[in-house]
Parts: sequence; C-alpha cells; structure tokens
Amino acid sequence: MVELKALLKLATPLALAQAGQALMGLVDTAVVGRVSDVAQGAVGLGTGLCFAFSTLGVGVMLAFDPMLSQAIGAGNPQRARTLFWQSVWVATMAGMLLALPLWLSPLMLEPLGVDAELARGAAEYVTWRVPQLMAFLLFMAARTSLQSDGRPKAIFFSMVLANLVNFAVSVLLVFGWGPIPAFGVAGAAMGTTVSTWLQLAVLWSALGRDPEGTSRRLDWVVVRQALKLGLPIGFQLLAEVGVFVLAGIFAGRLGRSAVAAHQIAINWASFSFCLAVGIGSAAATRVGWAVGAGDTVAARRSGFVAICAGTAWMSSSALFFLLFPRALARAMTPDPAVIEVTVALLGVAAVFQISDGLQAVGSGILRGIGDTRFSFLANVAGHWFVGAPVALFLGVHLSMGVVGLWWGLSAGLTAVAIALVVRFFRMTRKPLVSLEAAVDPHAG
Repeated sequence: MVELKALLKLATPLALAQAGQALMGLVDTAVVGRVSDVAQGAVGLGTGLCFAFSTLGVGVMLAFDPMLSQAIGAGNPQRARTLFWQSVWVATMAGMLLALPLWLSPLMLEPLGVDAELARGAAEYVTWRVPQLMAFLLFMAARTSLQSDGRPKAIFFSMVLANLVNFAVSVLLVFGWGPIPAFGVAGAAMGTTVSTWLQLAVLWSALGRDPEGTSRRLDWVVVRQALKLGLPIGFQLLAEVGVFVLAGIFAGRLGRSAVAAHQIAINWASFSFCLAVGIGSAAATRVGWAVGAGDTVAARRSGFVAICAGTAWMSSSALFFLLFPRALARAMTPDPAVIEVTVALLGVAAVFQISDGLQAVGSGILRGIGDTRFSFLANVAGHWFVGAPVALFLGVHLSMGVVGLWWGLSAGLTAVAIALVVRFFRMTRKPLVSLEAAVDPHAG
C-alpha cells in the first residue's frame, strides 16, 4: 500500500499530463470533424506521420529517463542536472535532423493509394506541425528533469494551460472569426504548435537554478550513451507507431468514412493509453531510483505495483468503451456512416485495452532498469511478425475492412505485453546494476 501511494503520487500528475497531450489530438479531431470527414481523415493521417517521423527523437529523449532518475537515486542531483543539459543538446540536434523528412513525408501518401484530397490535407497539416517538433523534444527534456526530481505538478499545469489555448486557437483558426479567415486543417495544426511552445515555456520556468558545479557543455560520451539506450526505444516506438500508421494508410484506401473512424477510435484509445503511459513513466522513475540506490527488491516491488495499477486502469477503460461507444463516436463527428464504423472499432479497442496498458507499463519499468534493447525486439516481433500479418489477413484477404485491421493490431499488442512483463520478472530475480556502474565499475 505504501508503494502504491508513492506511485500514484508521482503517476497521477504525469498520467493527467499524458492524457492532456492526447486531449490535444482529440480536440483537433473533434473540431475538424465539424468541417468534413475529409478534414478529419487528413488530420488523422497527418498526426500519424508526425508521430512516426518523430519517434527516433522521442526514443533518444526517453533514454534520459533512467539516466536522470538513477542519478537522483544515487544522491547526485548535480549529475542529474548536467544530464538534463545533455538532453537539451540532443533534443536540439534531433529536432533539426528530423524536420525535413517529416515535412516531406506526406509525398508518399498518394503513391500508396490514399485519396488525393486526403493526401493534400495531410500535407497541409504536417507543414504547420513541423515547427512543433523541436518544442516537443525540448519539452520532453524539461519534463524528464522535473519527473526525475519528483516534481511533476508543473508538467500537469503546463498541459492544462496548453489544452485551453489549443482549444481556443484551434476553433478560432479552423472556422475563422471576423477578419481572421478559416484555415481549416492548417488551423488545427497551428493550435497544436502554439500550445506546445507555450507548455515548453511553462516547464522551462519551473526548472529553477542549476546546482553548483553543473556543466552545460556538450559531452559526446553522454550523447553516445543516450544514443545507445535511446535508439532502441526510438525503433521500438517506430515499430508500434509504424504499424498503426500502416493501418491508417490502408484505412485511407478503404474510403473516407473508414479513415475518419480509424482516427476517432485511435484518439480515444490513445487517451486511455496515455494514462497508462503516465503510470509507466512514474514506474520508470521509481524503478530508476531503486536501481540507482542498489535496491533490486524495491525495483521489483515498484514494477509489480505499476503493472497492477496499469491493469486496473485499462480494465475500467475497456468497460467504458463497451458501454458508451456511440456516445464517444458522436462526440467526435455528426456523420452517421463514420459513427457506425467507430462503434465497431471501439469494441475492438475495448478488447486490447489491458494488453495496451501492460505494454506501456512494461516499457516504462524496463526503461527504469536501463533495458531498452529487449523492448525494441519485442515490439518489432509483436507488431510486425504477429500484428501486421494478422491485420492484413483479416482486413484485406478476408475483406473485414478496417475492423479486421484493428483485430491484427490487438494481436500484436497482446504479444508485446506478454513479452515485456515476463522479461521484467526474469530480470529482477538477480541484483540489478545501474547505468553508471555498468559504464564505470567504481562509480557509486
């Protein structure tokens, strides 16, 4: 019970902040859903591309989770703040490297069979989301520092403010008002970009002064360690996000109603999933603290409690999807055809909620240990050797459409969840070694 209270104290603001991130996507989808199913589908495709092409940067940024939390657990806040400044360098470089491929990514949609109007809308959306990438990666750097220090409240409040601004700006720019023209799809992207820069500013102001002796100079040794840890996380995320983007592209080939319904269901599933990610992030921090302090028993206990908490939350989410699918669909679109497909997809989403939550928490607790390679391999195997073939077989070969695609996604998530949870319990049977100690046996 003590561990659960400690986990929830850290996880609640983090989970709400993660949900707030997903809420911005829900707002974009709901607002443009009042424009047309084409606009809604375009935002869905554009959002998927933004996630897919930012995952390597996100993965490298997540590598700093165990590095900072283990430094705090070892009682070295100066080292943790120095690592934060290395994460700022990495975020800046990653943002610059990924901007161009992200901007060019919509060019592949039409050759893959996506409706030309949907592809043009997605390109317009992505263009206005490109400036958001740098802000989001820097936001992750600041978030990791505050999270590792056990100060998550600023993360939550920044997300509340960002969502309020996003809603107001999106409505204003999508529909226009007075002398302000209606930007449509581009207006939704502008709202998200402005809001992300705002939340970065809020977090930056909450960081406070550096401890004495903190170094802000670029350290290539740390950068290489972050890449070694983070690239597997990035490829892991790419494996997961990529299969969902592939499903979205195939949905785009099945028609505008299918891709609009896919986007709505993805947004609702992402909303519940982000709360599980918040629990996983808190667990990564607590497991990292325990590993840094040399306490494997505490690390195992923190991971087990997080798994139970994630399962409990996602079970309630599954029940909500089963009981209120039509209400959730109607909140996002007035189109009857889109509503019917969305209701069917939310039924599938209800089935894979627990698996989705377990793989989110499992990734977090393994990240706290510093084991990122296995998560990458599990995601590749689960999503691309189980999920993708099942999705294509059911959705295309058996002509089950977008619902068949989603059953394939469910199969992949289940395979990944089982692998990650088993891995964690096997690893914690023996003493765990911190990242610093692994690099330098005399550290600590």
